[in-house]
Amino acid sequence: MDQPIHPFSELFAQLGLPSEEMAIRQFITMHSPLRADIELADAPFWTDAQSAFLREEKLEDADWAVQVDQLNLALRG
Repeated sequence: MDQPIHPFSELFAQLGLPSEEMAIRQFITMHSPLRADIELADAPFWTDAQSAFLREEKLEDADWAVQVDQLNLALRG
């Protein structure tokens, strides 16, 4: 299996969020657990631009899709 193109921390930077390890942990802790009936891109804490980015990357199975899946799992845990 190929390595992801982008590290997980770069997804946070792409979303305009702090991308340091501690900041990522705090974000996940603050917003977890995400209810099962809410799609990741529909979570209330995203801006419209962030939501659109997450939805498009997943829909198109684009470069960021692996990291978007990883974030989805982290927020559900």
